[in-house]
Amino acid sequence: MKKLFLSAAFVAIGTFAMAQQSPVMQKKDPAQMEKMRQEKMKQMQTELQLSDAQVTKIKELQDKRMAERKQVAPQMQAERKAKMEHMKAKREAMNEEMRQILTPAQYQKWEANKKAKMQARQGKMQMKRMPAAN
Repeated sequence: MKKLFLSAAFVAIGTFAMAQQSPVMQKKDPAQMEKMRQEKMKQMQTELQLSDAQVTKIKELQDKRMAERKQVAPQMQAERKAKMEHMKAKREAMNEEMRQILTPAQYQKWEANKKAKMQARQGKMQMKRMPAAN
């Protein structure tokens, strides 16, 4: 049971750490985003053999969806921030409980193991993100 609990804690901590470092979350240039959107629309048009009317309707649908996303974005960000703060509080509480259960030497070793596992996971994630060499 203890191992299961610790494993779950490590996974949660690792996931949280990876979410903080994700380059996908960075803001992109609006002009670049629009260019990518147009390229995808052209590709869709050729692959699906869309008519001009269909392309127009799809663009309208995409615009509507983007407007809805922008409208709920602040709420989503607030919810995400609250979840992150909640997880941080739970993690700190668990660390404090572990500090009370373990001896100082055991706690130090536990922390070192936790950091090593997190770094190993980060290395694996970075390897997955690297584009395959052709």
